[in-house]
Amino acid sequence: MRHTAKSSVQPLLAEALRLHRSGDLIQAKLAYEKILKVQALHFDALHMLGVIASQNKNYKLSIDLISKALLLHPENSRANYNLGLAKYEVNDFEGAAVSYSLAIGGNPNFHEAYSNLGTALKKLNHLDEALVNYDKAISLNPNSADNYSNKAALLVDMHHQKSNQSPHEDFKNNSLLDHAYANYENFSTDDLAINSAIENYDKAISLNETNANSYLHRGILLSTITNIDAAVESYKKALSINSNLPWVLGDLLHGQMNICDWADYNDNIKKLESGIRNGQKTSPSFVAVTLTSSLELQLQASQAWAASEFPLNHSLGPLVKLPRKNKIRIAYYSADFYSHATCILMAGLFEKHDKSKFELFAFSFGPAKNDSMRERVAAAFDQFIDVSSNTDKEIAEFSRMLGIDIAIDLKGSTKDHQFGIFSYRAAPIQASYIGYPGSMGADYIDYLIADKTLIPQHSQHFYTEKIAYLPHSYQVNDRNRVIADRDFTKQELGLPHEGFVFCSFNSNYKITPEVFDVWARILQAVPGSVLWLLVGNETAAHNLRNEAQMRGLAPDRLVFAPRMLLPEHLSRHKLADLFLDTWPCNAHTTASDALWAGLPVLTCMGEGFASRVAGSLLNAIEMPELITETLEDYEAMAIDLALQPAKLQVIKKNLEANKLTTPLFDTDLFTKHIENAYYQMYARYHEELGAAHIYIDADLNPPN
Repeated sequence: MRHTAKSSVQPLLAEALRLHRSGDLIQAKLAYEKILKVQALHFDALHMLGVIASQNKNYKLSIDLISKALLLHPENSRANYNLGLAKYEVNDFEGAAVSYSLAIGGNPNFHEAYSNLGTALKKLNHLDEALVNYDKAISLNPNSADNYSNKAALLVDMHHQKSNQSPHEDFKNNSLLDHAYANYENFSTDDLAINSAIENYDKAISLNETNANSYLHRGILLSTITNIDAAVESYKKALSINSNLPWVLGDLLHGQMNICDWADYNDNIKKLESGIRNGQKTSPSFVAVTLTSSLELQLQASQAWAASEFPLNHSLGPLVKLPRKNKIRIAYYSADFYSHATCILMAGLFEKHDKSKFELFAFSFGPAKNDSMRERVAAAFDQFIDVSSNTDKEIAEFSRMLGIDIAIDLKGSTKDHQFGIFSYRAAPIQASYIGYPGSMGADYIDYLIADKTLIPQHSQHFYTEKIAYLPHSYQVNDRNRVIADRDFTKQELGLPHEGFVFCSFNSNYKITPEVFDVWARILQAVPGSVLWLLVGNETAAHNLRNEAQMRGLAPDRLVFAPRMLLPEHLSRHKLADLFLDTWPCNAHTTASDALWAGLPVLTCMGEGFASRVAGSLLNAIEMPELITETLEDYEAMAIDLALQPAKLQVIKKNLEANKLTTPLFDTDLFTKHIENAYYQMYARYHEELGAAHIYIDADLNPPN
């Protein structure tokens, strides 16, 4: 009887397999089910029905069917492999790893199983074991582009984990990584994994030149090691293969702006703006705020990015109502608790918070850079918590466990952010501050801390957050920043002995062709003048010199300043005469640097937050005469001040007099104001009033 049943289903199985291979899943399913009517425990029919269930994304049914099949032939490699695929899809990564291992046990040359086992182990954070399995997959099938791409992505993860947890550890001490880094003796240890990952993407591309994702991720890594030229070419190639890749046009534009490559600037800006208007995933939100002054476009870009990448996540459940406390628990979240621009501004605030009324927490998710600034700010917190190896969800859950009342995001969507933390609701009150110059476009961020210069009341509808208005400037400053007691000479800094020195120490990506046109006309109108710029990279310097020449300006009218330690950098400002701001993205910390060093800043305000920051600072230091509202007025004032030294000298004297007598650099006053904002947020929460615009009175003292 058993022989007869087996013989009778062979033609049915052959027909079912033919239908399955042809892609007719409906008829194939019926054919397999017909077999089961003849032989209820038929391995192939159960197995293949499980495969069809997976193809139809019914993974739970797939797991059930293939598991039944494996009761008949538990050693079958292909069935174990397919079971692993289904388990992986339902996030059972441990179960998937077991199934892939069983598949390998039945077939030691099963390279796909090694590759997928590596992926499952990566999900389980067993990175060393994952690397071993990816390498085994490559050794068995060196012609698989996917294997190299998988290994590249893993090496990046290993790099981040090692750099976060062991900043002084040499990667080459790990024997599992020796072979991966063998060709990179000349790179710093921080770059070893990244360069090895790039090499693996290069290999993947050589095997499959039509995979846009390999070019995309290669571009991202090249940007990480500041090989911007190569990154730009990689982004271009990715877009030439797939013009619909999400966010890549923005990444490409940002890369081009960093090297001042403006060849396709106008066309790409039009594409960027059109894509944002049409609701496409055109650009990360940060790129949009640096390249357009339109509040409408900035909001649309932020909303698209937040909704796609970090939608509200309810997996931690609703927040439990927190009781009132004697001390409000404030938590700051950042990757930049070291000598970074944000921390340089905020260090004094952390120290001056009223510890009798606030309990302070820092959640640090960036690389562990143990410099003097990190030591300083860590000492200012009640708890300084390194969460660099934790997921967004884990950090949010930990925040809830600690009973954080107000969670303050200092990163937004800027480099090294972990904005996903807030999508889980880390605290009942969530606020955005200083890291991102605009609306985050996410309904779960309740407040944006700003001022009336940055966000006039008529612009509030372009922000999804409620605005907490501080009375002077939104920007905190540390009054204890040191200016080196060193007198540089013009000669040693490459500046001419005579002639007016304009400067703009902003990042390259903020220099737009429109602003550079204005700068060129200013230099042409002021004989013997030069423009002193910060060296971002040699390509940018080369391109800017070419741009100057195309505008009829001698390239040597541009002087490039190398980077140096902050105290010395502040000191060299004394050799400049006037700081020229950028537009539509203003100077932020660089404007404060200039004003603190006694150098006047001339700005042009636009519509958006990012184009009004320098105006906010100038109002707070009571020098509104340096604020213009059109590029024409900006150009005319720059020329006028350069040609009338007596007028500029009066401005410099006023700046020196105002520096310590106006609100901008008064850290104690600022602390009082922002604490008042926190009090009002907290009071509204406990009165169950919901978030609303908050206006802090300059003369109001914090509650007792």
